[in-house]
Amino acid sequence: MAKGDVLPSEAVHTRDPETGVRLRQLTNHESIHHHPFYYVPAYDDAMQWLFFVSHRTGTPQFFAERRATGELIQLTDRADINEWSLHPAHDGRSLFFTTTTGGWRLEMSSLREEQLIDFDRGSKAGGMVGAGMGTTTLSHDDCWWAIPICREHGARLLVINVNTRESHVACENDVIGHPQFHPDDSNLIRYGGLFDRRIWVTDRDGSNHRLVYLRNEAKKEWIVHECWRPRSRQILTANWPHGVMAVDIDSGQFRWVTRFNAWHPMVDPTGTRMVADTKNPDIGLQLFDIADSPSEPRLLCHSNATSVGEHWNRDHCPYDRGPLEGHAPQPTHPHPSFAPDARTIVFTSDRTGCAQVFEVSAEKT
Repeated sequence: MAKGDVLPSEAVHTRDPETGVRLRQLTNHESIHHHPFYYVPAYDDAMQWLFFVSHRTGTPQFFAERRATGELIQLTDRADINEWSLHPAHDGRSLFFTTTTGGWRLEMSSLREEQLIDFDRGSKAGGMVGAGMGTTTLSHDDCWWAIPICREHGARLLVINVNTRESHVACENDVIGHPQFHPDDSNLIRYGGLFDRRIWVTDRDGSNHRLVYLRNEAKKEWIVHECWRPRSRQILTANWPHGVMAVDIDSGQFRWVTRFNAWHPMVDPTGTRMVADTKNPDIGLQLFDIADSPSEPRLLCHSNATSVGEHWNRDHCPYDRGPLEGHAPQPTHPHPSFAPDARTIVFTSDRTGCAQVFEVSAEKT
């Protein structure tokens, strides 16, 4: 297989035996597949493409499904890809990703790859799970791309103007993981720091860099898996495993959105509804509203993913006594995420023995 190869549709259609919703398995090869991390869009805004990672060539490569036909297109063929770094452009014209040495833009019409930045010696994009897996973020206007850079001592958040290729360091911290531009404001970025000082925001130029939620240390709060709420200045976060909170970035005040073991909670583009996978116990993918009082979840479907990671099987943060050695292969986690139409959800499951990418309707059918 090679860059530019087009494969016929592999779609398999089933229904969830409990809820009856239709499931579409779009990959069906005995190798690892996964969509981008839960808060990174898997689609362009017009939903022409669904982007995913496939290991079918023996190394992780970027692919896209042409949703109109179901055809699968291999976009890359290189050995140095950071597989969790992919971020589609909202206009569907390009795909952004990092390698061990730099940041790249791939043009969808020609599959031409253009290097936007060359990382300094001693710097790299990427990292283990606790350091954010190398996820990147692109502003909603497709003008700015932010990349966490790991250095020997600490981390930097690099922001690139994708039109001029000019770049600057927005901020530095001990850890910078899972950055996300605000979905409506290309000047505002949130990211995850250390477990005890987790939720940070900064303006794109590095001003107003600050911690916005002070963890309750006495309760050993485990604040994790954040995302912006569209049309607001709130960050939605799991307080594992006790529920999801909405944190106001200006006042620091918070309220509970729901009280169940929502693991990777993600909001829809309207800012009114969320979906989350679950663990310990796994009660399936759950939908819930972002109401003024804690919302009751509704089962959407069962992912039947193995969701490997024993360190999640506790009711408080395990890092107070230092780092943990944990085995948590990410393609075994569902990471559900809404599509731009707010009606479709993509997730990953290894229910067949190998991780595959699935779509499910969020509407009752």
